[in-house]
Amino acid sequence: MIKIALVGEIGSGKTFISKLFRYPVFSADEEVAKIYLKNKKIFYKLKKKLPRFFFKFPIKKKELINAILENSNNIKKISSVIHPEVRKNLLTFSRNNKNRKIVILDIPLYLENKLNKKKDIIIFIQSNKSKVYKKIKERKNFNKLIYKKLKKLQFSTRYKRKKSHYVIKNDFNKNSARKKVRDILNNILR
Repeated sequence: MIKIALVGEIGSGKTFISKLFRYPVFSADEEVAKIYLKNKKIFYKLKKKLPRFFFKFPIKKKELINAILENSNNIKKISSVIHPEVRKNLLTFSRNNKNRKIVILDIPLYLENKLNKKKDIIIFIQSNKSKVYKKIKERKNFNKLIYKKLKKLQFSTRYKRKKSHYVIKNDFNKNSARKKVRDILNNILR
């Protein structure tokens, strides 16, 4: 199985691009959302670590935001509970798709969490920063302080680009993005 990991800045369009590959996608963001919504065991672990912020299951975004705004170190506490569960789900995804030719990994902190293996193919998604920030600001729960704190967790775009095998310049146009994806797939499958 070939693993293709998409990396880039917050809002660069990793999820948009991942769907264009038409192979199974592991989306860490979707997994985290499911965990917050359905996993009581994780709720109790978070409640134990940060009792002032988590009150009732399911976990609400507002509680997470409040915890992070209160103290930046709370991101690490939340991550220490959430990341092992996401990794477990990633292993399950890999086992369930072991006979697939390709799988796509849409994991925002893929390099930062040292998930990359030597054989993995990394694609950097490059987007216009001002367009990206404008799109992010339109998101339902956008919070500028949270955005800045999450950005600090990420490696620089220069580093991510350097570690990547391919670059897709994402202009958020489905037709041109689909062509770029097709070209990369043709190159990989050759």
